[in-house]
Amino acid sequence: MIAFIGMGHLGSNFVKAMLKKGQQVQVWNKTASKAKALEAFGAKAFDNVADAVKGASTIHLTLKDDDTVNDVLEMASAGFEPGVIIIDHTTTSAAGAAERTEGWKKRGYTYLHAPVFMGPQNALESTGTMLVSGDQELIKKLEPELAKMTGKVMNFGTDNNKAAGMKLIGNLLLIAMTAGVADALSLGKALDISPDNIATLLDSWNPGAMIPMRLKKITSNTFDQPTWELNMARKDARLMIEGARQGGSRLMAIPSIASEMDRWIEKGHGHDDWTVIAKDAV
Repeated sequence: MIAFIGMGHLGSNFVKAMLKKGQQVQVWNKTASKAKALEAFGAKAFDNVADAVKGASTIHLTLKDDDTVNDVLEMASAGFEPGVIIIDHTTTSAAGAAERTEGWKKRGYTYLHAPVFMGPQNALESTGTMLVSGDQELIKKLEPELAKMTGKVMNFGTDNNKAAGMKLIGNLLLIAMTAGVADALSLGKALDISPDNIATLLDSWNPGAMIPMRLKKITSNTFDQPTWELNMARKDARLMIEGARQGGSRLMAIPSIASEMDRWIEKGHGHDDWTVIAKDAV
């Protein structure tokens, strides 16, 4: 028997996929109607989270944050079966994931943090990526079932908090790229360049493919071998900011990056590769 706690878009579709595979699933959600809606697909919904986990050998969670996970697990613990395994897919802090792993172990239960890179449709189709780290024997045991949920499981070793940290890094990149897309649209609007024009550019030129190369450049500490000098990159940033302003648009990310460029130019790095602005991050 599986229990699933948290029936948001991701959790509810995970449950639907499990039910399609013939698994028995008991569900709970703070807003009870979201759990009740899954009874039409074959799930059994409960008003009390402790009742929802009774009889379950595995408990999955997709909740909001550290505090919510801690509060809900504490409420649910009255119904825990001996030896139950808790698998938490919530995006949380790395410290919180490590604390819960050790804390529940001391209380006689197994907790594994397993965040995912996938949207609701991926959860329904069992496609995407799940991240794990920690007890390698436990992961070896659980990996076949976890892979059925996502298609791919990435194991980041023995540190209990590594999967949580990698999820935050991934989300950081998504947020940063989205801010870049927003700035591109704003500059395009100011320059009378349509989103369709930008899409045409991206169909042939994918800047995301350059991220591994940028990472290698930054970590190699070869800033004195420039392919794009910081002075020139800063000039381009000025043109972007001015172009947007003149066209009545406002950029979100580039002005902050330009300020950081100015700081490094003032330190004498104008002729270094522009990636020198990331030097302190390594």
